[in-house]
Amino acid sequence: MTTLVSFERVFEVLDLAPGIVEQENAEPLPVGPTAVEFDSVSFRYPAASEVSLASLESVDSGRLSSEPGEMLLHDLSFRIEPGQMVALVGPSGAGKTTIASLIPRLYEATTGSVRLSGIDVRTATLQSVRERVGVVSQDAHLFHDTLRSNLLFARPEATEEDLIESLKAAQIWDLVGQLPDGLETTVGDRGHRLSGGEKQRLAIARLLLKDPSVVVLDEATAHLDSESEVAVQAALARAMVGRTSLVIAHRLATVRDADLILVVEDGQIVQRGTHEELIGAGGLYADLVNTQLLGSEETNVDTLA
Repeated sequence: MTTLVSFERVFEVLDLAPGIVEQENAEPLPVGPTAVEFDSVSFRYPAASEVSLASLESVDSGRLSSEPGEMLLHDLSFRIEPGQMVALVGPSGAGKTTIASLIPRLYEATTGSVRLSGIDVRTATLQSVRERVGVVSQDAHLFHDTLRSNLLFARPEATEEDLIESLKAAQIWDLVGQLPDGLETTVGDRGHRLSGGEKQRLAIARLLLKDPSVVVLDEATAHLDSESEVAVQAALARAMVGRTSLVIAHRLATVRDADLILVVEDGQIVQRGTHEELIGAGGLYADLVNTQLLGSEETNVDTLA
């Protein structure tokens, strides 16, 4: 009986109407270099009463909160020009990942608008938004399938030459070429047969194969040993060339060369500027650097300087 109830609950969630829907008159985003713009964006999660699950319909409505959640992001405005790199820096829980998730429209802005190439993502087709934006997070999402299939998920029509080129650019082709089954090697559930650095480089190869105009990197080098980090950093540098990039990182070596650094605290942008400007101004950014929360080891800095 317990198993039956559990399955009923699972199917309830699967049948839940998606919160992100495409408008009937949605138009695809234009092809080409893409600017990213946040215009007075605020965000909160929905109240419990706004989530419609069948198992909750019998619950006394008075027990379900109708109060909206607290705003997590507050009136954010910034613009990333085509080809620019902008870094988000701040303490854990500041809202950096939530900001990044609004770009591919994984979440919906509560107020304000997120625009790609001047077009509100809510008025664009979901397919075109997802095609323009590529994401690499700290946990690479790999399927229990072959290396080839994991790569082709990004672009099913890619040729063998395309696959090899992306793997070379991601600094992982030497490894793949040495495997007995090459691209037909099964990576295991969640890629457990690969090391952390190898999984990250495979995720970067998949992003390069997709060839998006906007790249979002969310702590892509977190939890890696120093040797793996050097290889992943080189692959990331290749991935950002010529693309509009939003980077979330705690490593000074990753953010110091950004065209613009946005310092986020409690869902607000409290400082903005280049590394030199922010160090000179003092404040939260300088504090983070001084306390080494940005990983300001000289070896890392020299590697990317």
